[in-house]
Amino acid sequence: MLKKGSKINSILTGSCPRCQKESMYVDPNLLHFKNLLKMNECCSHCGLKYQIEPSFFYGAMYVSYGLNVAIGIAAFIISFLVLHLSLKISFVVIIASIIILFPLVLRWARNIYINMFVSYRPDLK
Repeated sequence: MLKKGSKINSILTGSCPRCQKESMYVDPNLLHFKNLLKMNECCSHCGLKYQIEPSFFYGAMYVSYGLNVAIGIAAFIISFLVLHLSLKISFVVIIASIIILFPLVLRWARNIYINMFVSYRPDLK
């Protein structure tokens, strides 16, 4: 599932979508909120410029919205339908899960968005 060359590998690890040799982010730790979205200018291995055009990652907001909706639906199904919690508690669980997963969603949205436009090239050794 996470073998080199797959989009899933690049999305989950935050590696360069073209060569998958290094991380796109300056700081790989999701808990350093100051550096959460700071990205390297380009890949030092293949030279891919991550900011393909000005304001390129604004499109990642739509991906982030979809991920947050999926998290909210999953939290509701688990809390209300599986665990049989009240509707108010289920609402609190939805909000809490979205807040807790916020840093992960931000990075995954960017990773998914750039992987929609850049493909892996195995010839880059």
